[in-house]
Amino acid sequence: MKQQTLAMAADQTFENYRKPTRRDEFLKTMEAIVPWTALCKVIEPHYPRAGNGRPPIGLERMLRIHFIQHWFNLADLACEEALYDSASLRRFVGIDLGREPVPDSTTITKFRKLLNDNKLGEALFAQVGGELQARGFKVNTGTIVDATIIGAPSSTKNADKARDPDMHQTRKGNQWYFGMKLHIGVDSQSGLAHSAVVTAANVHDKHPLPDLLHGSEQRVYGDSAYASQKTLIAGKAPNAKDFTNQRTRYAGIIDEAVRAKNRNKSKIRSRVEHVFGVVKRLWGFGKVRYRGLQKNATRAFTALALANIFLARQRLMALVRL
Repeated sequence: MKQQTLAMAADQTFENYRKPTRRDEFLKTMEAIVPWTALCKVIEPHYPRAGNGRPPIGLERMLRIHFIQHWFNLADLACEEALYDSASLRRFVGIDLGREPVPDSTTITKFRKLLNDNKLGEALFAQVGGELQARGFKVNTGTIVDATIIGAPSSTKNADKARDPDMHQTRKGNQWYFGMKLHIGVDSQSGLAHSAVVTAANVHDKHPLPDLLHGSEQRVYGDSAYASQKTLIAGKAPNAKDFTNQRTRYAGIIDEAVRAKNRNKSKIRSRVEHVFGVVKRLWGFGKVRYRGLQKNATRAFTALALANIFLARQRLMALVRL
């Protein structure tokens, strides 16, 4: 371990009345439960190796910075400035300003581009799923499917004088939205996402449905957008029963029996909203940051991986304490 410089020691020694913040507690928890070694192995084959030029920054350090971007919804330059500004973030990353500067925004951008070019967001999501299963989180026989809209700028006041061609508009209720859709499959017992698909917003929820099922389901839950999709469900999960919400109103008459069944199904189906709540509210992914579907898909898969870890944090911390 390197000897601390005065710059780092000052953050820990001279603040006698410092109280741990919620950020400190959150980072301490993530430090303990994120499978850093396993995730670094996913990226390592694509990461630059030391050669004749300047040696690359440590892979785990860059991955920690990348995760900070997701947790606190920071752009590349904003992340660099936040690391200079926050001692708790620097401690989490392992940066001592007495010895070294914070990686600049260009370095952070290059790392994000490396993940995007090699579709490593999907790989990180899959690796986290495998790590959770190895720790006792099982993929059970019930899957909840749902989709949420991630908004994109609809303005044409840009260099191309056009909207993002990968994004499209869709109507929900009486309102129009422009952007993309994040479709996920969530285990009905653990509440963790096990599959995901990213599409433009105009793609109907039913089309990615087979890709959201793992095939061993006995029950499939979903809102009314997935009603009457027994054929699609049976094609991927032949033993699954259709527990999607059915339409209750016909010719202006409400079927109270169907309505009561939908209400009971929704008690389970609501667990999918916990995942969306973390991704969109806590991680701030309610709107796209980048242009193009692939860049935002990489961000979406990484955000889902981190959301699974966050939602499972209590059980994971219990395993760490053993």
